[in-house]
Amino acid sequence: MQLKFYNSLTRRVEPFEPIESGKAGLYTCGPTVYNFAHIGNFRAYAFEDILHRTLEYAGLKLVHVMNLTDVDDKTIRDSRACGAELRQYTQRFKDAFFEDLATLSIKPATVYPAATDHIPEMIALIERLFAAGVAYKAPDGCVYFSVSKFPEYGKLAHLDRSGMRSGVRISNDEYAKDDVGDFALWKAWDENDGAVKWDSPWGPGRPGWHIECSAMSMKYLGESFDLHTGGIDNLFPHHENEIAQAEAATGKRFVSTWMHCAHLRVNGEKMSKSLGNFYTLRDLTAMGWSGREIRYVLIAAHYRQPLNFAFDALSAARTALSRIDEFTARMKEIGGGFAAPECAPDWVKRHVDAFDAALCDDLNTPLALAAVFSLVNDGNRLAEGGEMAASGAAAALAAISRMDAVLGVLEKPAAAIPPEVLALLDERTKARAAKDWAASDRLRDEIAALGWVVKDTRDGPRLTAR
Repeated sequence: MQLKFYNSLTRRVEPFEPIESGKAGLYTCGPTVYNFAHIGNFRAYAFEDILHRTLEYAGLKLVHVMNLTDVDDKTIRDSRACGAELRQYTQRFKDAFFEDLATLSIKPATVYPAATDHIPEMIALIERLFAAGVAYKAPDGCVYFSVSKFPEYGKLAHLDRSGMRSGVRISNDEYAKDDVGDFALWKAWDENDGAVKWDSPWGPGRPGWHIECSAMSMKYLGESFDLHTGGIDNLFPHHENEIAQAEAATGKRFVSTWMHCAHLRVNGEKMSKSLGNFYTLRDLTAMGWSGREIRYVLIAAHYRQPLNFAFDALSAARTALSRIDEFTARMKEIGGGFAAPECAPDWVKRHVDAFDAALCDDLNTPLALAAVFSLVNDGNRLAEGGEMAASGAAAALAAISRMDAVLGVLEKPAAAIPPEVLALLDERTKARAAKDWAASDRLRDEIAALGWVVKDTRDGPRLTAR
């Protein structure tokens, strides 16, 4: 497979050529653990999961690093507001984040470095920047990166350097696009930080947000690596500053390919608590939507296109997934006891090839899903016409499983059947043996009310979760 990705640095789709043949290094910007992650965050994490899975699907040995920002302006502010120690406060949201990843079937990264565990690496990188002549200590006690001394600053965001304001210092971790200036590498301690501080050659304080990712990515992936991703809002200033710090220190290209996903909107509007359209993943699952349905919506649009998240889309996802589940069940009835043939029939291979081509084309998930449903349509048509061989059904099941290695939504997670459902099914089986059809129908409805569907087959009743 020849993968091609849109590189934000060059602004074009390029063939992906890893630095080391057969391997890939990927860094993804993880959560700032001061609250529960919202669905806008998970749009980025779902895109990054598709990338992770595609790289492995293409046969590459992947090292995937996702950071956890557990010290910054927001984590300090909110932990102090509730009177909690920083580590204790952020641990709650780290745990919640990993639970949410599991809900969305997002594959684990190789390593999740936390910023507070890598302060020595950050201090060492800042010392290299002093040696390179691009860092300085200001009268406020903070250490800053001198943007004017790094001529390539702005190359990721394609900034017009002539409009940059010389001598402006920005100590906030996050700032607006038009606030181009020297940014903080190390923040001197003040009373607003409370007990949060570390010793350094420049006095007590803490790292700036941007230095955290540069230091941790290079520790685990080396001074030059293949891929760095995030939401489009991370492109500037965060990723721009990462490049400046890393390349000024090493003199090497930091990252080969930068990939960014577009914003998520809710019902056509920017997500905002004031608009009442701000949702965490937990809000949605509490409403009865499954992680599988939410994931389907998050991956159904191309990652570089804005995603409009709406409840109608969740309903459509539920319908689409039911259709796939019905097809899978049908293929299992026909070919479930057969091994997939080494050479799939042409009607299966055609759709798998289309699926692979879509992935190679900058992770085109809409086209990949179209290939899935084309497979379903052709398979159903053959089955309805009595033309489906057991080997063909087995090949279709193998294709669904192969595609799901990337999409992560096609195969329904196995659910344990509750004892009360099994008891009702046993009663219904007895009622049918006694030809008590009224009792059989009543028990079927009781089972359905508990979220399970009974289908009577030649081999006996089969239960599936709705």
